[in-house]
Amino acid sequence: MATLEVNGKQHELDEDGFLANMDEWNEDVALALAKTESVEMTEAHWEVVNFLREYYAEYKIAPMIRILTKAIGKKLGKEKGNTKYLYELYPAGPAKQACKIAGLPKPTGCV
Repeated sequence: MATLEVNGKQHELDEDGFLANMDEWNEDVALALAKTESVEMTEAHWEVVNFLREYYAEYKIAPMIRILTKAIGKKLGKEKGNTKYLYELYPAGPAKQACKIAGLPKPTGCV
């Protein structure tokens, strides 16, 4: 199993590079995961990550892209709740890449 070192601590990753233990997530871990994904975290990126963590806390599921865009649109506005905007932030796939950085499991329906 792969690991990610953050501040001298090893964090186990699953075969897809997702954090094996969600309880080990913090902003430093998120930044390290973002670096492995070549994502430069901005306020807009954090907004999506924080939204996903809140969504997961409420529904206990990482949403696939269709549900993610709809839910973000409701909470953050139509201009942010669309695939074009989300793909600009997370080009490798908004649901999968953002969930990985958020320390959540791989969304259902993601290959």
